[in-house]
Amino acid sequence: MTTPHTWRKPTRSSTGNACVEVGRLADGAAVRDTKNRTVGHLTTSRTQWTAFIAALKTDRFD
Repeated sequence: MTTPHTWRKPTRSSTGNACVEVGRLADGAAVRDTKNRTVGHLTTSRTQWTAFIAALKTDRFD
C-alpha cells in the first residue's frame, strides 16, 4: 500500500489535537496521528477497515 494523496479529519474528532486523520487508498485506508504526522501511518485493507468501522458503529470497543 502507498501513502494517500489527501487526508481528512473525521467529523466526530475533538476540537483539540487529540485526533487522527484518515486517507483513502486503492484497496483500504490509512490512519495517522494529527499532532505527529511525521512518524508515519497505519494502513489497512478494505476488509479490515470495513470491519473496524462496523465495530465502532456497534460500540464493540468498551
